[in-house]
Amino acid sequence: MADQPLLQACRVHKTYHFGAHGVEVLRGVDLAVHSGEWLAVLGSSGSGKSTLMHLLGGLDRPDAGKGEIRFRGDPISLQPGAALDAYRNRDIGFVFQFYHLLPELSVLENTLLPAFVRSARKRDRATLRREAEALLGAFGLDHRLSHRPSQLSGGERQRVAIARALINRPAVLLADEPTGNLDAATGAGILDLLAERHRQGLTVVMVTHDREVAARATRQIRLVNGMSDVVEES
Repeated sequence: MADQPLLQACRVHKTYHFGAHGVEVLRGVDLAVHSGEWLAVLGSSGSGKSTLMHLLGGLDRPDAGKGEIRFRGDPISLQPGAALDAYRNRDIGFVFQFYHLLPELSVLENTLLPAFVRSARKRDRATLRREAEALLGAFGLDHRLSHRPSQLSGGERQRVAIARALINRPAVLLADEPTGNLDAATGAGILDLLAERHRQGLTVVMVTHDREVAARATRQIRLVNGMSDVVEES
């Protein structure tokens, strides 16, 4: 594609320090994600997949002076904390393997959290609630709105996590092993849900170690020894 990437990693390095020792996890990764595509990032355990997702989502920063993350052409790596908070809340949706739902909140309340953080006006809350109910209904959870996460199956929890990630209508959904904690049939249902949203125009970046899961994407790359290696079309 000739158009500007929506999200981009440019020669990104990331090192974690443990006392006097440093472990270089990413060694100059290049990655370009265009609007409307579904990219799968493959790699074995320890290859740097989750680290790359954290950098793309603004949850962490590259090593100083060693690469940058760009969103719509603008570098986000050096932005101050408030700007990064806004980027994470407004432009990026996150889905993780272990859901990260708050156990004391209901399904509806968990879904609404990012929207309430974004909107300071209380008069918007009724509208946001209706939008969350509609989104959960589309995911087959309209009968679960008042339930707590402990009352849900794993697949239902992941659907709530995806609804929460989408409530602010982000430009990009980052999914880190979204089926890794689910059985094959339930995981296939989650991938069907992502595929439906992708057909509606959602840009998806998905980390997985499973080639069958990655095959659902429109494009794949593989991380090997902290570097992007093989690029494949699905």
